Amino acid sequence: MARGSRRQDSPRRRSRDRHGRGLRGPLYPATLPAARSRAERFDALVIEALEPIEARWRTELTQLDVAVDDVPDVQVEGEDGVVEDGNVPLARLLPAASDNRARIVLYRRPLEARAKDGADLADLVHEVLVEQVANYLGLDPDVIDEG
Repeated sequence: MARGSRRQDSPRRRSRDRHGRGLRGPLYPATLPAARSRAERFDALVIEALEPIEARWRTELTQLDVAVDDVPDVQVEGEDGVVEDGNVPLARLLPAASDNRARIVLYRRPLEARAKDGADLADLVHEVLVEQVANYLGLDPDVIDEG
């Protein structure tokens, strides 16, 4: 039989990459925190930061959704196609419309880029979330964060 040919009735097995050097299985078991992606860890961080706020302001936040997006949308200003050069937003409050509820969108990549480490990221996410909830409720951020 020629080198590149195969028998038509033999099944082809490929559990590793072409040269046999691929991973045989997952690097970490799915139950360990190290197996989660950066986006999953960030989502967990947002949920952890939102829990105390939601516990205190549950009735006022029933019509509010919190979402995470990787990066803010780039909007082209004017007809010349130049993107406005300004500060990158860390979060945005989208007001309620007739077909959907109000939404706070946190932008993961800009927040991660401004944090020095995991604790700094947790503090930054908390601060931004408090500020956006205060903006939604029309209150001072210190009122939201106390207690």
